[in-house]
Amino acid sequence: MSARVPTALDDFLFDLNGYLVLKNVVAGDLLAELNTAFDNLPLLEQGEWWGNAQRRDYNGATGYELHNCVEAGDPFEKLLDHPGWIEYVRRYCGEQGSYVEGLFVDECIASIRRSGGHHPVHSGGYQAALRNKYSYEHGVFRCGQVNIILALTDVGPGDGPTMVIPGSHKANFPHPNAGDYGKLDRMDALDGAVPAYLNAGDALLFVDGIMHGGSSRTNAGGERRVTIYRYGVSWGATRYGFEYSQALLDRLTPERRKLLQPQTPNRPPVTASPVHAAG
Repeated sequence: MSARVPTALDDFLFDLNGYLVLKNVVAGDLLAELNTAFDNLPLLEQGEWWGNAQRRDYNGATGYELHNCVEAGDPFEKLLDHPGWIEYVRRYCGEQGSYVEGLFVDECIASIRRSGGHHPVHSGGYQAALRNKYSYEHGVFRCGQVNIILALTDVGPGDGPTMVIPGSHKANFPHPNAGDYGKLDRMDALDGAVPAYLNAGDALLFVDGIMHGGSSRTNAGGERRVTIYRYGVSWGATRYGFEYSQALLDRLTPERRKLLQPQTPNRPPVTASPVHAAG
């Protein structure tokens, strides 16, 4: 599969709205492999580790969230530089044309949400942190972070689709009805918010600085399965300080390894300890 590249219309709509829906980016064998991998995820408690991956739900309403999921097997590794979106994130947050050009994977999450689950609205352009801020200057995108939510199951009405407020990545005022994240206020009827419905294999791309969250999953059966990959600038650091196993780094392609470890650790050479004679 050749890499998709952003069109002039993509650039216009991303700048205008802060998000894009990329249709049919993953299909066939890889989609099946990812769902099989989800079938085999262990039933972990919050905070419990599975190798170098950890269940770290954002809050009590979001459902099962396995962070550092790239450690969970080959299908997750294939998403790191997937041709369906890698050129998009390079363009929008890869510091193109600068002396620090390059990308970095800040977080990668395998998420399962069942009936009742949701994620309160958060982020937005008002008083945005540099880490997730939207920026376009002198003909170049300079976003701090761009997210890819890949649907492994259909996410339609009642399935808990991600909701966004178009244009809110440039907001100069707080949303007066955003509610309280700490109280897990739902965003289902929030003024200006629209759901991003996805078919299995579609991806939602958005700048993290847009107001977004997860609407309530009201359907009784099944589950919402998505992966969330957050890409940032090459000089960033992982949000939760995750490290990658040497086994993973050794088997990755150089391109994928650089997305996880943009800068190879600079360590002094290992030398043998001097042997001191007894006496």
